[in-house]
Amino acid sequence: MIPLKQIRNFCIIAHIDHGKSTLADRLLELTKTVDPRHMKAQLLDQMELERERGITIKLQPVRMEYNGYILNLIDTPGHVDFTYEVSRSLAAVEGALLLVDASQGIEAQTLANLYLALDQNLTIIPVINKIDLPNANVDQVRADLVQLLGCRPEEILAVSAKTGLNVEQIIAAVIGRVPPPVGDTTAPVQMLVFDSFYDTYKGVVVYGRVFNGTIQHHEQLKLMARSVVSDVEEIGYFKPGLTPRESLQAGEIGYIVTGLRDIQHSRVGDTVTTVRQPATQAVPGYRELKPMVFAGIYCKEGDAYEELRDAISKVALTDASLVYEPDHSEALGFGFRCGFLGMLHLEIFQERIRREHHVAIVVTAPSVAYRVTLSKAGIHNRQRKDKRFSGTTIVVTNPHELPEATHIDRVEEPWMRVDIVTPSSSIGPIMTMVQEKRGVFSTTEYLDAEKAVLHYEVPLASLLVDFYDTLKSISAGYASLNYDFLNYRPCVVQRMDIIVAEDPVEALASIVYSADAYRIGRTVVDQLKEVIPRQMFEVKIQASLGGKIIASSRISAMRKDVTAKLYGGDVTRKRKLLEKQKKGKQRMRSMGTVDIPPEAYRAVLKR
Repeated sequence: MIPLKQIRNFCIIAHIDHGKSTLADRLLELTKTVDPRHMKAQLLDQMELERERGITIKLQPVRMEYNGYILNLIDTPGHVDFTYEVSRSLAAVEGALLLVDASQGIEAQTLANLYLALDQNLTIIPVINKIDLPNANVDQVRADLVQLLGCRPEEILAVSAKTGLNVEQIIAAVIGRVPPPVGDTTAPVQMLVFDSFYDTYKGVVVYGRVFNGTIQHHEQLKLMARSVVSDVEEIGYFKPGLTPRESLQAGEIGYIVTGLRDIQHSRVGDTVTTVRQPATQAVPGYRELKPMVFAGIYCKEGDAYEELRDAISKVALTDASLVYEPDHSEALGFGFRCGFLGMLHLEIFQERIRREHHVAIVVTAPSVAYRVTLSKAGIHNRQRKDKRFSGTTIVVTNPHELPEATHIDRVEEPWMRVDIVTPSSSIGPIMTMVQEKRGVFSTTEYLDAEKAVLHYEVPLASLLVDFYDTLKSISAGYASLNYDFLNYRPCVVQRMDIIVAEDPVEALASIVYSADAYRIGRTVVDQLKEVIPRQMFEVKIQASLGGKIIASSRISAMRKDVTAKLYGGDVTRKRKLLEKQKKGKQRMRSMGTVDIPPEAYRAVLKR
């Protein structure tokens, strides 16, 4: 039995690329948690995509031991699309290391994650990282943190996670400042599930923080949300791999192999208790998540629906922010309508489906959730029987669900509260760019003489396409972005269809602002012309708005020299072959189909 006063639970929060994973590596080395032979950079980033892109996508817990203390660390992502991973981590700990890059200073996600931690009443330990860089401005960053947190300068630690300089001070600060967990090891078991995954051999494996009681190996557990009972087939903690032991007690963070084969039985935010001593009340879970971006996911091969369903279910088990429901398209067949927190989230999801589960998919153009109020005027009797046309408000996430203009009273789109942290020298160009994106200025807040925070209200649809890339380009990479849902506001939008070889491509349809439709249509058509391969017949690419063609382009046909085999004779022989080829191309143009490559869908996603 481990005394609660010897346990410390904490996480690392920061803006993206401020050195969280590198600091976690140094802590693992200092506490000798991992054998030096097995040590590698970004050890806690287990996914291939994380190591490839150099970002943390999934939260990852690990248990360290130092001078008789048990230190449970959770490494968290830094990108705004994975904020839900951070919020789940914060609910399982008592303290947080707020990591700030000495050369970049306080950025957007630094502020956002700090406010999340303060909402949980966590102990904040400010840490300045990368002090070994030539352009590190430690004094200025320290002054900014003092102003932001209201702490004393000596409470702020200055370290280099890369070289290991002063990292020992962090461990001492965690032990000295973070309070030990509170709980009763003899009370009924209450374990909050903050993550899970599916193992082919073990079934559903849940990650959790035990708040009360003690869970023993081989006893029966109960998932309270659905009253599912199962045996504890294995129990343990993270070192950082799964390390079995005989029990988990109050205050500890660990995992349970449930043996359950139905993925739907486990969900993040559920409470695990035991049949032997069941709890009467569940631990408060997490706030309901609102997906911001919606896209249709369909099989490229029509007979792969079952594989796609299993793949999405398994990804959803490890990605609690993913929302999905079955969908059907006349052109694409059976699939799913999925909700994401942002474009990076959608991009990572696609890669995981392709790489981890080897399912070829088609992704429709992303859309936000529009709120459409229907009009009763001008509706035929047969339509009155349709619940969609009852004069109520519906939520449209698919371009093909958008009713005709005569049936719409008004359309509302989601607006976001946007915070942009930028050097003062870039304020002018950024304000111009945001204004072009339909942004509404709120206030400007200066962190110091060289850095400011711009507060804006921006339509979510304007953030989807290239807002972040343009922001980085204008500010030479120094500006950072954070956003949160604000409200719904009226807008004027229409559905734009893309027609390839006289055949509408449902996956490329999108909802666009009426004022921008011609520009977007021309952009999409030109990009598709570059990525769709040439055929043996001429391919016409068109953008249509309400049945009217607003942009068009053509891909010329590949030409085979049918007269190459001729070596002489009358010219009529040559004309006969050319006429035969011309008729064949006309027949192919009317009957031929064009296989749209994945690059074409990506081109529309990034228009």
